[in-house]
Amino acid sequence: MSHKLGKTILTAFTCMVVLLVASPFVFAAEAIPGDLHSKAIFAVGAMIAAGLAIGIGAVGAGLGIGTAASGACGAVGRNPGVQGKIMMTMLVGMAMAESIAIYALVVSLVLLYANPYMRYFLG
Repeated sequence: MSHKLGKTILTAFTCMVVLLVASPFVFAAEAIPGDLHSKAIFAVGAMIAAGLAIGIGAVGAGLGIGTAASGACGAVGRNPGVQGKIMMTMLVGMAMAESIAIYALVVSLVLLYANPYMRYFLG
């Protein structure tokens, strides 16, 4: 019981020290030009969002294409006579999965070069 109380007191003391140490930096933030600071944060945020958009979109497309190819190979292995129908269905499914990666690419390019919120932040 006393160990838990000691951790609680240590946590509270650490929080108070951090607040006391950080307060001069917060009040000194007025000396930094706010326009430059917000532009940098906005640009970095847009770059991170663009990277995440294309990265997650490509992973999703890769998983979809891999699942479609795996299912088609298994189906052809069980019934080789319907290879043509399975191949056509697989290619359509792969095209649909690949379109997700293209949409992610478009979203990331819009975030980087034609961001609709740019006029609010960079004004």
